Amino acid sequence: MSKKTVIGKIGPSVLNSDLANLHDESLRLLDCGADYLHLDVMDGHFVPNITFGHPVVKCLRTKIKDAFFETHMMVSNPLQWIEPMSSAGVDQYTFHVEPIEDIPYACRKVREAGMKVGLAIKPATPVEILESYVDLADTVLIMTVEPGFGGQKFMDDMMPKVRWLRNNYPSLDIEVDGGVGLNTIQNCAEAGANMIVSGTAVIAAENPSKVIATMREIVNSEITKKNIF
Repeated sequence: MSKKTVIGKIGPSVLNSDLANLHDESLRLLDCGADYLHLDVMDGHFVPNITFGHPVVKCLRTKIKDAFFETHMMVSNPLQWIEPMSSAGVDQYTFHVEPIEDIPYACRKVREAGMKVGLAIKPATPVEILESYVDLADTVLIMTVEPGFGGQKFMDDMMPKVRWLRNNYPSLDIEVDGGVGLNTIQNCAEAGANMIVSGTAVIAAENPSKVIATMREIVNSEITKKNIF
């Protein structure tokens, strides 16, 4: 993993938006200041729900040329979708390590396909399992709810995982996903998270621009305090 500048980034989860108007909703979020779009892909096996796959992502990319797309692959066979998602225009392919036998191989295939590598773990998975693989990744995603459903309560007991990562890998992009909003962003930022996935708190806000800007400001303030550059 190369040395890089750590900055606060807010990536709304489009899953919480009006999926019948996915293009318009995505543009709205970007216009409100989103740094990237977090696209939740669920297969009905790794998690109970089904969302959308590479054809939808490809259609979205044809309409939105420049935004950074991260797909969060909540799927049983992440290797199966690397090439289709690359062809669809995905920038970062974040997959769960739990169903993968050969994590270095999966990371290599993602990078060979021209995408950044994200490694995700569920709440029950110990963060130390990633120790051998962090250097292969651009981002580590700590789930702060059980994957598969929106609107769950934030799990504050996941913050020690974030702290462990920040202490051991100061320049790593650390992402949190699940129940993150104005009431929980401070905990995430203090623990060391700099990439913030937020669904309902942004989508349903009266002023999404203000919510995004406030969360980014809180994260960057903590980055400055910790001298993470």
